[in-house]
Amino acid sequence: ALVSTQSTGTFLHHHSFACSLAQSLALTDNTMPANFAGHWKLEKSEHFDSFLEEMNVGLLKRKAAKLVSSEHIIKQEGDNMDVNVVATGGGDILSKIKGQKGKHQVYTVGGSFTESEINGEEAEVSTCWEGDCIMEKHKTPSLEYTLKRELQDDNTMVLHLESPKGTKARRIYKKVE
Repeated sequence: ALVSTQSTGTFLHHHSFACSLAQSLALTDNTMPANFAGHWKLEKSEHFDSFLEEMNVGLLKRKAAKLVSSEHIIKQEGDNMDVNVVATGGGDILSKIKGQKGKHQVYTVGGSFTESEINGEEAEVSTCWEGDCIMEKHKTPSLEYTLKRELQDDNTMVLHLESPKGTKARRIYKKVE
């Protein structure tokens, strides 16, 4: 499921424009960004398997994703984020599937960083504030998607994932501390 260059370019341009616009608007707003700090545990996923399938993630890794949960331990100081994602549960399946043990991200919202994706490729991830949400644009040679990190309330964080073809998934986390 490759995306044409034209739609990819439009998708990238739209993301860059939305981030630039959101950042420009944020300059005139003196409110603090949302505070994502805390320990978050996955409570529920919606349409995650369909999203992974569209991202060309193999059947074995998609099945493992159903068995494995995750926790996000987030430290935040303004725009500076330290996100430790830990895969939990799933028995010994974690040791058999590369890339399923977790990841550690340290970045400044408005900048970019690199990380390994579930397919093993290195991704360039650009970030920006969009209102009280953090937008992430993940791009590798063979896939791209957006992730929007949002606080639904003080105890609920939602990760909205969207592919260039429009497949949407939600990962809903509850605060544990």
